[in-house]
Formats: sequence, structure tokens, C-alpha cells
Amino acid sequence: MKQNRKSYIRSDKTAQIGIGTLIIFIAMVLVAAVAGAVLIQTSGVLQQKAQSTGNQATKETSSNLQIKEIEGIRAKTSATNMSLTVDLLRINVGLNAGSEPVDLSQVIVSISDGTTTNELVYADEDKAGVGTMDYYYTNGTLTNHLRALTMRGDPTPNIPHFFIAEKVRDEDGSFTQNNPTINTGDLVDLYVGTVSEDATAFKYLYLVDTTGGPGGAAPLKASGFTISPRTELRIILTPEYGAAATADMVMPSTYGSVENLKLYP
Repeated sequence: MKQNRKSYIRSDKTAQIGIGTLIIFIAMVLVAAVAGAVLIQTSGVLQQKAQSTGNQATKETSSNLQIKEIEGIRAKTSATNMSLTVDLLRINVGLNAGSEPVDLSQVIVSISDGTTTNELVYADEDKAGVGTMDYYYTNGTLTNHLRALTMRGDPTPNIPHFFIAEKVRDEDGSFTQNNPTINTGDLVDLYVGTVSEDATAFKYLYLVDTTGGPGGAAPLKASGFTISPRTELRIILTPEYGAAATADMVMPSTYGSVENLKLYP
């Protein structure tokens, strides 16, 4: 005989989800939402910082001044009577390929002979003042720019503190005296006064053109340098962004009868 089997279904009416569990569930959802919002905000801030850092790094690595050549110029009273020192430096500069534009008004020119060091800034109105660079602002010729930079006057510019710039090639018109910005392809001459004590007090009256002169014109103004033969010089151009450009040179063993001396490269 077969044994009769009975099946029983257990009836359990107790619930596992109550109001307490619902509150915990909602709290977990809220915490997850807040955490998600914090992560999104943090990722956005990090992205902005990374982009800003990348832009600054690009400027630092791509904004590079390049010193093309440096020429030394001697003061004179005639074609045969010249100073025994280099009294003006002409530094021809440009930019490396792909460089960001460079504002020359933010460039620092450092020149040192191992004993004397001058830190020079661009001679604009804010730094030099109209009163001390009157020729510079009233006449745009290179002669008057140099006259204001290297000649004694009342008031007189302080040439150990300033350099001036003159454009050589500027196809896009980016360079002006009030906004001296250069782009890739531009060439600019920077002029640094290095007049020695020997070239002052009317002993030598001319520099480049008619910087000084007879008939009551002011004599040249000393810069603190005496760049005689065999003097070692270091010139550093430090832009606002990017790497500094450095040129080391040694003056020739004799200047002879040459007015313009090629010093670099």
C-alpha cells in the first residue's frame, strides 16, 4: 500500500520592509547622490586646473627669445679718433619657430662683466617717465632714441636701468613703441648703453650718429661699465614667460680702427 503524503504550506505574514528600512534606503540614495555631485565637481575643478597648467606650460616651453647677433659700437669724435671702450650694444633678437608672442616691455636685460651688473627694463612711459625720456617720446627716430638713452641732460635718463628697441622686420605691425610685442618672424634691435667714464665729458661726442655733439650739446652719460679689449661679458634676456636667452662673449684683443665690432656669435 502506498503511504499517503500530505503537503503543508507555511504561512508567514511578517514583513521584512518597514518604515525604518525605507528611511535607511532613502538615506543611502541621498548619500550616493551627494557623493556623485562631489566627484563631478572635483573632476571639473581638476580639469580646469590641468588645462590652466597645460596652457602655462605651453607658454613656458614655446615662448623663447633668440639672440641672433650682438654688435658693439664705439663712441668717437671723428672717423679716426675713437673710444678705447665699447659704449653701446646692439642686440638683434627674434623668436624661435612656434613661439608665443613676447612683450618686450616685460623683458629684463641683464648685462655683467663679472664686476658690474646692470638690470635693464624697457624704457616706456611708466618706467622711465616722459620727463626723463623726452626725446624718446617726441621723436621716433633712432638718433633721438639713442640721444635720450645715452646723453646727459636735465633731467637725465638713468641708462644703467633702461634699454630701447627698434624694429627691423615687423610684417604684421605688432611692434610699436608703446606696445613692443614681437611675433614669430619679427626681428628687433635692442640697444643697451655701456658708455665708459673715458667716453664722457665731451672727450668723445658721437655715438652711432649725433648722440652727443659740440656747441653746448650734452656729453655722453657713463653706464658704470668699462668694456675694454679682452673683457668678458654675459647678457641674459629674461622674458615674462619662457626660457631666458643667454650670450657669453669675450671682447677682441684689440679694437683697431673699427667703429662697429661684431661680438656674437
